[in-house]
Amino acid sequence: MRASDRIREFVEALPLRPGLRVLEIGCGPGVAARLVAARVAPGLVLAIDRSATAVAQARAGSAAEIAAGVLQIRQTAVEDFALEPGEARFDLAFAMRVGVLDGRHPELEARALARIATALAQKGRLFIDGGDPLREISLSR
Repeated sequence: MRASDRIREFVEALPLRPGLRVLEIGCGPGVAARLVAARVAPGLVLAIDRSATAVAQARAGSAAEIAAGVLQIRQTAVEDFALEPGEARFDLAFAMRVGVLDGRHPELEARALARIATALAQKGRLFIDGGDPLREISLSR
């Protein structure tokens, strides 16, 4: 699978293992989501993005992973994200280059972090870019 070195390094640094439920925030065309899905199968990746164009690209490029049941894609902004009725919480969430989590929009960031915290299991973890190659964000719950 074609992916930039930046995306590969980020995904390789995530603490992934088979069976995890992972939430990707701001999936774009789905490259990282597909890489993660390959590492957590038979787990699940839910990839979200606010852009209809990005969601369409991710779905188009991820037909095999979607058919295998290891990847789902949903259009929503992270600050509006909510688990669907009966949907299990996630073990891990990650985001790369997501504007709402880069400190420039404190009110939206607070809403987004609250939504992420609600979607994660009790010991769930959030990772974003900006480290070497990632950093963990502590969530208050």
